Amino acid sequence: MPNYLIRRLVILGGLAVFGILFIQSYWMIKTYDLKEEEFHNTVSISLRKVAESISEFNKSELPKQNLIQRRSSNFYAVNINSAIDANVLEDYLTQEFQDRSLYTDFEYAVYDCSTNDLVYGNYCRLSEDDREFVVSDDLPTFDDLIYYFVVKFPSRQGYLLSDMWMSLIFSLVALLASVFFIYSIWVILKQKRMSEMQKDFINNMTHEFKTPLSSINIAADVFMRNEYIQSDPRLSKYTQVIKQQNKRLNDQVEKVLNIARIESQEIKLNKEEIEVNAFIKTTIVGEQAKFDERNITVKEQYHNADILVNADPLHLSNVIANVLDNALKYSDSNTEITIATGSNKETSYFTIKDQGIGIAKDELARIFTKFYRVSTGNIHNVKGFGLGLYYVNSICNAHNWVISVSSKLEVGTTIKISWKNY
Repeated sequence: MPNYLIRRLVILGGLAVFGILFIQSYWMIKTYDLKEEEFHNTVSISLRKVAESISEFNKSELPKQNLIQRRSSNFYAVNINSAIDANVLEDYLTQEFQDRSLYTDFEYAVYDCSTNDLVYGNYCRLSEDDREFVVSDDLPTFDDLIYYFVVKFPSRQGYLLSDMWMSLIFSLVALLASVFFIYSIWVILKQKRMSEMQKDFINNMTHEFKTPLSSINIAADVFMRNEYIQSDPRLSKYTQVIKQQNKRLNDQVEKVLNIARIESQEIKLNKEEIEVNAFIKTTIVGEQAKFDERNITVKEQYHNADILVNADPLHLSNVIANVLDNALKYSDSNTEITIATGSNKETSYFTIKDQGIGIAKDELARIFTKFYRVSTGNIHNVKGFGLGLYYVNSICNAHNWVISVSSKLEVGTTIKISWKNY
């Protein structure tokens, strides 16, 4: 993946993660505020109802103002103009909170005028929480009130959060997704660095191979022109072996370099109009020695009209040579390889068909993967790096061609490359 795409991915992903966390945090805060306001309103209404019930019980009038006073987030004082019976108060409080589905624990106290203290009433458990509770011993008194009682909700915050469990779950999922995304980005960047180091090493190594390979090729040519070596069959044979193996190694190095250029997007296509039939004939002539060595026949079937393609001649030649080379590798001696061309109103194409070992269905989808090689069982005479078809597929993609493969085990494989007419 190019560096600019990695940077875009990191930036857009970071913005997305920040946006998700910001929106989720905002809605969590808003939801908590709404729940808190709802809790306060419910408590205020319930305490007002309790005060009215006590007033009716005592046959007294309630204060016109400041009946319910919120002294802290979970602490309320209720102003009453008459004495308060603690037992009656507890019954009213419990009944009213239950009627309004306010199932949270509370404790209350009643102001005693004679001692000027708050007389602790009781801790009333309305929730299903079995945890031990701690009785408050620091309930304050208020000089501006005469007859009053106070109610405290020690587990108010836990009650509000428990009522938001769906929002909390969504927030947790969003947080986990964000952490996973950040970790994935870290892994991608780490793998990217390792991949770049690997590519740099391979590029440097293959470039270093080019100089000695050129020197070996020149030396082999000098040997082959020497009269003494030409007169000695054994030396002449060894010289030819050096020449052939040097060419083979040079071809493999070129494949690696081409793959590196494709992946770094340094490859440039110098397209020109090519007549496919004539071009394929020329390419086959250059590869004929390989087929003669294995006694493999190349059968040519050309379309009766000229077929044109706008392509880079070097890469088109490499594509044909790579597909033919694959057909040769996976075919037995004394078999036949058929290369054919065709055209219709919309597309033109060429196919290369062999009578080799074939490819299993579960492997067809992976044959264009870099370094992947089709299994040959216990046969180990097929050489290569698994780069040929990866290169072919990359060049086809660069030209906007379509490549397809059909194969059957022990019958053979057909590779078809097609393009739109212009």
